[in-house]
Amino acid sequence: MSLETATLTADAAPKTATLEKSLLRFLTCGSVDDGKSTLIGRLLYDTKLIFDDQLQSLERDSKKHGTTGEDIDFALLVDGLEAERQQGITIDVAYRFFSTPKRSFIVADTPGHEQYTRNMATGASNADLAIILIDARKGVLPQTRRHSFIASMLGIKHVVVAVNKIDLVDYDQARFEEILTAYREFADQLGFTSVQAIPLSARFGENMITRSGLMPWYDGPCLLEHLEAVDVESVDAQKPFRMGVQWVNRPNLDFRGFSGTIHSGVIKPGDELVVAGSGKSSVLKRIVTADGDLSEARAGTAVTLVLNDEIDVARGDTFAHPQGRPEVSDSFAAHILWMTDEALQVDRPYLIKLGHNYIPARVTRIEHKININTLEHEGAHKLDLNEIGLCHVRLSSQTAFDAYELNRHTGSFILIDRFTNATAGAGMITQGLNRATHVHRQELTVGKAARQELNGHKSAALWLTGLSGSGKSTIANLVVSELHARGIRTMMLDGDNIRHGLNKDLGFTDADRVENIRRVGEVAKLFVDAGTVVLCSFISPFASDRQMVRDLFEDGEFFEVFIDTPIEDCINRDPKGLYAKALKGEIKNFTGLDSPYEAPTNAEIVVKTERMTAAEAAGQIIERLRASDLFSMYDGDWSI
Repeated sequence: MSLETATLTADAAPKTATLEKSLLRFLTCGSVDDGKSTLIGRLLYDTKLIFDDQLQSLERDSKKHGTTGEDIDFALLVDGLEAERQQGITIDVAYRFFSTPKRSFIVADTPGHEQYTRNMATGASNADLAIILIDARKGVLPQTRRHSFIASMLGIKHVVVAVNKIDLVDYDQARFEEILTAYREFADQLGFTSVQAIPLSARFGENMITRSGLMPWYDGPCLLEHLEAVDVESVDAQKPFRMGVQWVNRPNLDFRGFSGTIHSGVIKPGDELVVAGSGKSSVLKRIVTADGDLSEARAGTAVTLVLNDEIDVARGDTFAHPQGRPEVSDSFAAHILWMTDEALQVDRPYLIKLGHNYIPARVTRIEHKININTLEHEGAHKLDLNEIGLCHVRLSSQTAFDAYELNRHTGSFILIDRFTNATAGAGMITQGLNRATHVHRQELTVGKAARQELNGHKSAALWLTGLSGSGKSTIANLVVSELHARGIRTMMLDGDNIRHGLNKDLGFTDADRVENIRRVGEVAKLFVDAGTVVLCSFISPFASDRQMVRDLFEDGEFFEVFIDTPIEDCINRDPKGLYAKALKGEIKNFTGLDSPYEAPTNAEIVVKTERMTAAEAAGQIIERLRASDLFSMYDGDWSI
């Protein structure tokens, strides 16, 4: 998972020789000026992976920007941004590829400054191992703890505690052990599989690729020796099969395949596959790659799957084995790392990117935030920049996912600000919030198209929105009557009626109002699937709520109908006496008065009621529907 778009500046990996070797992805992290960039630069230099022209440029840059006197400043190999060179810190994430006879490596140099914690999370998102650098003079700092916790949260199981600049404390063993003890007191709570502590001096190459003679008291491996030997071989092949569909590959009428990278598990022709979201299943016919068909494919392989049957599969769907499906739900709990200056707010609409899907979502609850120094849980009603909290997330539609500890690919997501399109937060799913986690969608024989053909017309949802007293229910009732008279199957969902039955357990808090609209949207979708034209009459004052419902439907199935009535007319009508009570202060947060109404800006149908009667308004809606494709199958008499 890439938590945030980052430019890969790695040298291109060789296509020969190194392909047979295992690959270790690791990152360097820690506090500001602990020597992360210097460590990477020294590794590249000592492993003879710097070309002559690069070395000459480095020597020139060291004289201009360096901080090491006459010596080469190895940090400049990685700190490529001019702003970084001027400030002497890493801002962006820099990636480098290098290789030794035993292993290939991709290393991410991440920034240490707290302001750029989000960039550190980007680098950690694909790493197998983290090198946590600690300045021997300063010891364990808050940012050391923060980066260690984020590494743990992002599923990194192997850590190297690199106590750097040991030369500046005279290679003191007692200082090294003091730092290691302080770090272990904190890190023992994080569940790392291995923690290897190494005293080193990145600037002078001590304990980098060979054992240093200046620290005879240290009998562990040097850094490169440990990186070459640490066992981080992926266990993804043993996990249940998962592949997200990135592209429906249809080059011609004779070929239809589904392309993506296998996240986990093993697959071979003849295996039964299920589309997790819909429950539709088929048998795998072929595994197609650019180099020919495969008899078996494992985690990490980019493939195109060809099935025996023409089942409905789209970009964003997830393939799984029927006996090991992911959870499918519209809500889950997740740890969220907040990445932007504007705080995370409960019930504010965001866009979530989960796999290849973009889904409207809200954080409905913050269970707690985590004190990064003590790991204690603290109460919170928001998350500020760089804070981490356990949150409940509600999606506008059901989707497939796993807990992050089970699968890093299907258990991670980013939150996107819907107004700025900026990455606002990164999340790791802990569990689904559906009580019946064993429930999966059942594939149905008779579908929506068959019901529409039986009814003789297509189905759709008409969502009538407007102020209280605008005439929504009256107009909707007239439309239903006119369509019913012509033999068109209809249903009407009215706001007041729903509150007496399905939603009688809901109040009028912001959260309950969102849930009210969500439930109605789901019911409306069921009626559309049944081949019915369903009219929904709800104030639904917020554009984000109406968009949440719209996203449930396919293109052409949802008509937003704005009953545009001036509030003065609504107050004069006041059919239920609600405005009178609200103006007296007896009803708080009344839409149009002390609570806003966000009028639609791109509604399919706009009815200005001050210029027409209710019957004329209903006629306008019906004529607009007739002009659409909705009744293209209908051959009844419109003159009734």
